[in-house]
Amino acid sequence: MIAVCIMLIGSAICSGTETALLSIPIFKARQLAQSKKPRALALLSIRQRINRPIATIVVLNNLFNIVGSIVIGGLAASVFGDALLGVFSGMLTFLVIVFAEILPKTIAEQNAQRIALFMAVPVRGATWAMTPFIIMLERITAPFTRRRRLPTTNETEIKLLASIGYQEGIIEEDEAEMIRRVFRLNDITAAQIMTPRVELTYVPGTATISELKGEILTSPHSRILLIEEDIDHIQGIALKDELLMALIEEQGDRAANSLQRPIRFIAESERADRLLQDFQRNREHIAAVVDEYGGVSGVVTLEDILEELTGEIVDETDLNVDLQALARQRRNRLLQSQGFGDLPTREE
Repeated sequence: MIAVCIMLIGSAICSGTETALLSIPIFKARQLAQSKKPRALALLSIRQRINRPIATIVVLNNLFNIVGSIVIGGLAASVFGDALLGVFSGMLTFLVIVFAEILPKTIAEQNAQRIALFMAVPVRGATWAMTPFIIMLERITAPFTRRRRLPTTNETEIKLLASIGYQEGIIEEDEAEMIRRVFRLNDITAAQIMTPRVELTYVPGTATISELKGEILTSPHSRILLIEEDIDHIQGIALKDELLMALIEEQGDRAANSLQRPIRFIAESERADRLLQDFQRNREHIAAVVDEYGGVSGVVTLEDILEELTGEIVDETDLNVDLQALARQRRNRLLQSQGFGDLPTREE
């Protein structure tokens, strides 16, 4: 009876420990390791190289099962004889399945973190002690296995976790939505979020500030485009505040391009996430978008990118929320007046 208990307990500990360790994601182990506690650090070291610890547990588990069965079988044969040995073996197999496999693995899966932390240090010690034997097994199995490092997680899993977190009340709905929007940034191009050229406000750079007084005062934008002969030849931008300051200081006879600042030109295919990084790195807020022929398609601003994360940002000066939709409406009205049908929208 004592031998049976030792076998069942040893096998149950091994089975439960294996399940608990494999149930802890590596990013969870990294989070726990930030506490700098020995058990958490041991768990992280195990999860970072899980093959040897698992091999150690499997070897120990099989030692309990195989050696235990041999020893117990010999004892049972001397006690019960050959007649009842088969019955005893069947009962022992049932006990091993229930109490050494199913039950400990179920409990370990439900209490994975607690058990994994509790067993991390002993498992690491056993792994160190059995390292020579485990290395020998690795060399034997090496021709049949390929080492391929798998990613800890992926984009789909993170978005799924955000959805589950919202459903379970762990994070707010707006937080889950923002996480999903972040991953959409690398799928969005400048052409999809830019303000189209038909909605741009611009002034000739060679004109004096006094001549442009009306356009400056009525412009809803803080940055005004300065052009040469047409919109396809943008010189740069001028800050509305600086132009107004020049008017106040009676410097209206200055040319608008005397206050000109450079503007960067980007392709329509520029990704929104890269553009956001460029804006941050270069301390810029606006860029001109050009098509494959070098013509200006529109402009994209820092606010346009942030709106992809937060939704539309509207202040008291915005008369139209979606300038792209407005541009499509104007284009379709123009085509209808000329006898053409509506152009398909991007969603179509």
